[in-house]
Amino acid sequence: MSGAGPLTGSAPTPLPPSAPAAPAAPAVGPPASVTATFVRLKVAVLRNGLRQSRGRTAGWVVGVVLVLLYALGSGAGMIALRGNEYAPAAAATTATVLGLGWTVMPLFFFGGDDTLDATRLAMLPLRPRPLIRALLVSSLIGVGPLFTVLLAAGATVAVAHGAAAAMTAVVAVALVLVTCVAVSRAVAAANTRLLTSRRGRDLAVLSGLFVAVGAQLMNLGLSSLSSHHGLHRVTSVTAVLRWIPPAAAVDAVRSVSGGSYAVAAAQLVLTLGAAALALVWWHRSLHRLMVSPDSSSLQAAPETARAKGGARRSPVVRLLPGQLVAGRAGTVLERQFRYAARDPRQRSSWATGLAVGLLLPLVAVVQHGSVYQCLWTAGLLGMQMFNQFGMDNSAFWTIAATITSRRDAELELRGRALMLGSVALPYVTVVTVATAVLLGKEGALPEVLGMAFAFLGALISTGSYASVRFPYAVSADNAFGAAAAPGNGSLVAANALGGSAASAALCLPVLGLDVALHVADAHGALWTVLPVGAVYGAVLAAAALRFTAPRFLDRLPEILTAVTRA
Repeated sequence: MSGAGPLTGSAPTPLPPSAPAAPAAPAVGPPASVTATFVRLKVAVLRNGLRQSRGRTAGWVVGVVLVLLYALGSGAGMIALRGNEYAPAAAATTATVLGLGWTVMPLFFFGGDDTLDATRLAMLPLRPRPLIRALLVSSLIGVGPLFTVLLAAGATVAVAHGAAAAMTAVVAVALVLVTCVAVSRAVAAANTRLLTSRRGRDLAVLSGLFVAVGAQLMNLGLSSLSSHHGLHRVTSVTAVLRWIPPAAAVDAVRSVSGGSYAVAAAQLVLTLGAAALALVWWHRSLHRLMVSPDSSSLQAAPETARAKGGARRSPVVRLLPGQLVAGRAGTVLERQFRYAARDPRQRSSWATGLAVGLLLPLVAVVQHGSVYQCLWTAGLLGMQMFNQFGMDNSAFWTIAATITSRRDAELELRGRALMLGSVALPYVTVVTVATAVLLGKEGALPEVLGMAFAFLGALISTGSYASVRFPYAVSADNAFGAAAAPGNGSLVAANALGGSAASAALCLPVLGLDVALHVADAHGALWTVLPVGAVYGAVLAAAALRFTAPRFLDRLPEILTAVTRA
């Protein structure tokens, strides 16, 4: 028993292994606000977009300054009408134009603003109601809402008289802004599937025509308002517009100024109801987009037919002289025709140029104007030469990889210029001849055609140089041909204005010949303007292609970088 203790004969009890310490529970804070997150994202997108390059930042700043100057000038003009008998009509019309612009804007520029596409948010765990609230608040950040606020403020100040009217004006401006943004977003959400489909992109080709026709109708309307009777007609139309939101909110300020408080309340309630209906429509459209499948999630139908045979040369290439279309130039010409037929952006750009180029001379015929208005046709088609590589986007590298010499660069530019000339020259000729015959001014036909051919050649020359020296990207998702990638708006305007001015300056010798013949009363020699203008335009275009070719070869990397920033 020696050595025995209380635990003698029993196994020692092992100590339990020490359990690992439980991880501390993370601190749970309040959930992040969806609205605040979207606002930060909107600010971050704007900031990061401006950081891509100094050129984009400068272009954006110049564009914003111009828009704000226009808004401030328009608002100041509205305020200057304060006390005028036509101020209420002008205020209601301004609000109506704002509402109409916000309504149709998504249909024309849907591809240029990715935030309009709600399907990009379909995979996020968000309900439509908080998503609407977040999108609505974030949509109030930008140049467009600020432009709307400035114009709406000018319209309300023009009709506000008294403290009560001033307080109503604050509410009216807020209602105008919210209604415009809500309607714009509702229209975009309701048409998202159409606008993102191939059919929608094909339909968007007509958007340029709608803009052109609308601008011309506005021009005719402004011309008809130049008389005193025209202003009375506007006043009559305003009697209806004052009850259509968002103009109803602006006219409510006038009603308060006149002591009609019940009418003002009805107009404000009407505008608020329109905003509510737009939000309900937006909610239903978002819900449908989030839960219903689209064509991208469905299995594609098997191919039923396969193209047979090789590609044949187009009739245009067969008609042109063989020396012009030999080798690479003919291949580029064929390629550009195929792009113009298949790319919705190029179809839009060409359709707009052709339609407006016919519309303006037609207006000249209706209004018994000048046959020289046909120069617009040459100008609009010649502008197609500007930014030749912007719509190629990242595919431009396949073109750049095959240009190894100055000769290759010149043939590439020549093929593109030939494509433009083969369409523009016969079109300008037909439109000019038809306009001169309808106006009964067949005698002016040679000089007008000569000036048109010279102007077209000058635009081809300046456009080829500008395409190489000042290229910019066109969004691949945007079917509206003239819409550049964000941040390039000022570069587009500079190309258009600078190129037009430079081309007009290059045409001064032909214009001088025309003027000299008129001053010398040598009307029998005016026919010489036609051959001189045609030869001069061709020489300008050929010289510019030869001058631009080495610069094109040297700037291939810079052009590729510029056109891929879409």
